[in-house]
Amino acid sequence: MEEELLRIFDRNRNAIGTAPRHEVHKLGHWHETFHCWFISREEEVDYIYLQIRSDSKKDYPGLLDITAAGHLLANETVQDGVREVKEELGIGVSFEELVSLGIIDYSVTTGELIDRELANVYVYNCTLGFDDFAIQTEEVSGVVRAKFKPFSELWLGELEEIQIEGFEINKAGKRVSFNKIVTKNNFVLHEQSYYEAIIRGIDKIIRASY
Repeated sequence: MEEELLRIFDRNRNAIGTAPRHEVHKLGHWHETFHCWFISREEEVDYIYLQIRSDSKKDYPGLLDITAAGHLLANETVQDGVREVKEELGIGVSFEELVSLGIIDYSVTTGELIDRELANVYVYNCTLGFDDFAIQTEEVSGVVRAKFKPFSELWLGELEEIQIEGFEINKAGKRVSFNKIVTKNNFVLHEQSYYEAIIRGIDKIIRASY
């Protein structure tokens, strides 16, 4: 199988060429990704949705992460990023339905993985039930949601733990309910500044909808 080619950038976000995915993470090249956060409002309560990464994933197995996200290939535009939502979650969304939070750049090093992303971040205000999700189990083992206010307080240092609810696919391939108390340690290691940026952006979207 041919390895994915990613477009790479300098520190000023100027494109400088392409590189295979393993090299991008080994050498720490800046590269483009697509992030889509799902939110919803139910009975006057705002929620944010998270995926549970598959236990078979090489990086961050079993941790909570962005609702849907992935790399943009060298031949793709930002608009092509919506394929990640369909592939991972089985939810068809159009690019026009998304609200942009702009490009958030961040750098995280974990062991030999150097992840320097120019993340094109979007929000999808959904009206979905958990039964609407048809997840790609090679990538995702479940979908959960948290109340947005406690989620914000967790990442702003005001709470140490929050409750999440949803479903996961167990080892027998069955969909089972998921309800758990989690801390920051249960999340993928994105920079603190990244979480703060998406919280500010989503909060503006929520306030504008009142």
